[in-house]
Amino acid sequence: MIFSRRSRAGRHARADEPRATATLSPAEKRRQQREAMLAELNLTDEFGDAPSAAPAVSVKAPEPVLDSGPYDFAEAPDGERVDLGSLLIPGIDGIEIRLQAGEDGAIQQIVLAHGSNALQLGAFAAPRSGGLWDEVRAEIRKSLFDDGVGAEETPGRWGMELRARLRTQNGFDDLRFIGIDGPRWMVRAVFQGPAAVDPALGGPLNECLAGLVVRRDDQARPTREALPLNLPAQAEVQGGPQPEEPAFEQVPRRKPSPRPRRD
Repeated sequence: MIFSRRSRAGRHARADEPRATATLSPAEKRRQQREAMLAELNLTDEFGDAPSAAPAVSVKAPEPVLDSGPYDFAEAPDGERVDLGSLLIPGIDGIEIRLQAGEDGAIQQIVLAHGSNALQLGAFAAPRSGGLWDEVRAEIRKSLFDDGVGAEETPGRWGMELRARLRTQNGFDDLRFIGIDGPRWMVRAVFQGPAAVDPALGGPLNECLAGLVVRRDDQARPTREALPLNLPAQAEVQGGPQPEEPAFEQVPRRKPSPRPRRD
């Protein structure tokens, strides 16, 4: 298992920073439009407060597989895991853990990579009543719909999923959004690569999501606030050139809602 850590400087600078060049090529314009759309999806922490206005799809949500995680820390089975604070990642050979940190050194994003697939993970505070993923899924779908991108709701291993295909300068990017509601927390997972089209191709990344453990503290937090993450003391962080990252790693953070709900 390999760790790599990145800041927001250089190639991963915020998408909303001004460009030095006055004239942009058509490819660069398309790239910026795509980044703006991904920023509107807000894949890093909050999802926004807009109600859903996308056409309704009458599909009954399936029941998640009961013998599979993510697990709450109090009920998790034994196993070797990498402790990142609120998330404990199963230790599986061949998985690269990419951590993106802010200027203050705090971890803001986790991406697991294996071959041509990537899996972004996030854990958020949720109300005791549950059901946050239904709200979030509708908001993501609306945001995609408003930008002219179709999104399909499909039943999957962890319940109702959302799938979308984004046009890029290099072709298409497929994304598969998954949400799992737990006791006062919600895990959001985003697959990119072949596993976004065919879940069976997820391989070890599926195992990581199935064995994931969420450790929610007792602190009162606004609904949808990202649960804190930290770098494990024993981790050896790689330096030097890094492989190209999934597109959703370049999404900037959005300011939190001025009136957050509390669970």
